[in-house]
Amino acid sequence: MAVKKEVVMYRGTGRRKSSVAQVILTPGQGGIIVNGKPALEFFPYDTLVQEMEQPLEATGTKSDFTIKIVVKGGGFTGQAGAARLGIARALLEASKDYKPELRGHGLLTRDARVKERKKYGLYGARRSPQFSKR
Repeated sequence: MAVKKEVVMYRGTGRRKSSVAQVILTPGQGGIIVNGKPALEFFPYDTLVQEMEQPLEATGTKSDFTIKIVVKGGGFTGQAGAARLGIARALLEASKDYKPELRGHGLLTRDARVKERKKYGLYGARRSPQFSKR
């Protein structure tokens, strides 16, 4: 009879602007896969990958977990921010001991800034029509 091996996974969901990232952490040799591609291949800038790895660097677990991320919506900046929050939340699920380091670096706080809506009578959220004296 086959014995099922228990797989350890930690999940976290992150949101930023209109992006949503679902993160799965599994104990492994390291590496980040975003939507089926390596992170450096998926994101156009290295700085976005560095931003995404901040929770791992803060806790010193960069080579302890293999990370699989599914990101939807928004642009690549919002997606990287959503992935960062998702990784931080998944690390918190893995061990509560990481909370002071993550909280100290501000990695557990969701960035609530979103695009402001357009108002009637204006050209955008705040841009008003040109004033004409005559």
